[in-house]
Amino acid sequence: MRLLTERVEQITAEHLDAMEAAGPAADLVTEFAKPIPAIVICELLGVPYADRGRFQEHIDKFLGGEVGDEELIASYTAVQQYLAELVAAKRAHPTDDVLSDLTDGDLTDEELKGMALILLSAGFDTTANMLALGTFALLRNPAQLAALRADPALADQAVEELLRYLSVAKQFHRVALEDVELGGHTITAGTTLVLSLNTANRDPDRFPDPHTLDLGRKDGGHLAFSHGVHQCLGQQLARVELRVALPALVNRFPTLRLAVPADEVALRPETADIYGVKSLPVTWDALA
Repeated sequence: MRLLTERVEQITAEHLDAMEAAGPAADLVTEFAKPIPAIVICELLGVPYADRGRFQEHIDKFLGGEVGDEELIASYTAVQQYLAELVAAKRAHPTDDVLSDLTDGDLTDEELKGMALILLSAGFDTTANMLALGTFALLRNPAQLAALRADPALADQAVEELLRYLSVAKQFHRVALEDVELGGHTITAGTTLVLSLNTANRDPDRFPDPHTLDLGRKDGGHLAFSHGVHQCLGQQLARVELRVALPALVNRFPTLRLAVPADEVALRPETADIYGVKSLPVTWDALA
């Protein structure tokens, strides 16, 4: 992931250049938050450059969940078919990417396709929503935004606090394998539990003033990436992208602000698996 940092910086700079050239107004979701992780994950998987536009369109539809059932199924099927073709191509002609590396083992084609889909899902939608929602949170907390601009060394700490504060992957399910005593309650073997990560990340017994965004917060240990053996496979990739992209954005556009009132920003429904914004209209004063 450390080796990827320079490439993420380059991709980020290219999109900031395009935003600046297009003028002082943009939908940050389509122009910045989605393309950066999409390009990174495509490069990691070894998706040929010529295929990326079509591939990203399909993954955006089936991971974003903002289309009808028929279109959703069609996009999912198209991604599955494409990944099957990609696995076959990597077996025949390996290149310098993760999927090619995985072909050099005992995984079946079906397992490789499934692994590629997991990496794709983990590496795109969550990070895209963290970039957009994180920017939205900073724009609504100008003192915290100013602190990040003033101190580049704050980037790592700021990312961890935004992950805690936002927790875009809100909840997961677990099944108890044996009887367990937890918080004064007996959970019997076979019981399904709903784990609310966003509730845990705002636990006042763990985080003082938990509903406040504080980039200077010292008490880490959030559960945005879950915990233990179920920790997110792509957490370090997400951190690299967030640590690079968010400071670069706010420093490139010192006057960045919402182009609509905050209560008019379109949010994903609370029931969505991954929380975020559907679009984030922003503007800034033209750069000299």
